[in-house]
Amino acid sequence: MTPLPIPLIRAEGSHREVGAQIGEATAETIRSSAGAPYDADLVRRYRAVTVEHLPWVVEELDGAAEGAGIDPLAVFAASIEELAPAEAPTGCSDIVVTGVRTANGHLLVAHTNDLYTEDEEGIVAIEWRVPDEPVVFTLGMGPWVSVGWNAAGLSVTGNEVSPNDERVGIPRLLQVRDVLTRRTLDEAVEALLHPARASAYNWVLAHADGTAANVEASATSAGTDAPGGDGYLVHTNHYAREDMQGFERKGDLANSCARLERARELARGEGFTVESLREALADHENAPDSVCRHADEPKTVKTVFWCVADVTAGEIMYGRGNPCDSEPQVYSF
Repeated sequence: MTPLPIPLIRAEGSHREVGAQIGEATAETIRSSAGAPYDADLVRRYRAVTVEHLPWVVEELDGAAEGAGIDPLAVFAASIEELAPAEAPTGCSDIVVTGVRTANGHLLVAHTNDLYTEDEEGIVAIEWRVPDEPVVFTLGMGPWVSVGWNAAGLSVTGNEVSPNDERVGIPRLLQVRDVLTRRTLDEAVEALLHPARASAYNWVLAHADGTAANVEASATSAGTDAPGGDGYLVHTNHYAREDMQGFERKGDLANSCARLERARELARGEGFTVESLREALADHENAPDSVCRHADEPKTVKTVFWCVADVTAGEIMYGRGNPCDSEPQVYSF
């Protein structure tokens, strides 16, 4: 059965106000995510660093807690992926193709997001409108952003990695919201490499001006790649750069490596359109270690949403569940 469309929440006002609106609209998801026990003293240490450097992000999150009727510290604790259990799911595949590989010369970005099967129903789309900031469109769970774009032309996707140098600092999950307020690729890179970061993702960045970058990062180091003459970038869930492999904590990389090699093969196509790039995301080669991942049982990992963005045009096609069987939705700036 084709999954139901992803609901779009439109939030507007101050950071506190947009947080409260999102919290009220996603209260069930927030309550479910913020129900786990946590070390209050340790969470307060992460929160103190974030308040020092990104107070408005905490203001939004506190607004979400208020809207959902949940203790703000519990909601902040749920925002610290660095404290998640080791068995927590990781799985995303990204393909970026530049104008030399697309039919219309536009820059396109494609992404699959893999989580537990039961997480799929909590996925929401959010339009954030805060005065003096670019309008932002995101996909994720509750107030927590997985991927997003803004009216200044910035695209932010990426992949969770497992750095071995995590520390108390700004949670990487909350950094996504900050990066999405930036207007240029250089500003976005500066934001994601904040010296007080707790850890990092592999960040896949693109801009309507035609530039793109892949930033493999950890808490203390980073390496950046741009598309070469072949006109594409791909990444999955492990450190691929030789100078970053020493930060790899995860032992079994077979699934991520299989998806990375297949994504490289898929990205070598020609004349890509948004529709044909979605077809690439629906690839089942090497299943169950495929770009489009399927599962039915609870606590098993599957693709819970997908998206393909025409970054040049400022238009995003996206859908709940697997890209091979999903009702496409479109957001345009």
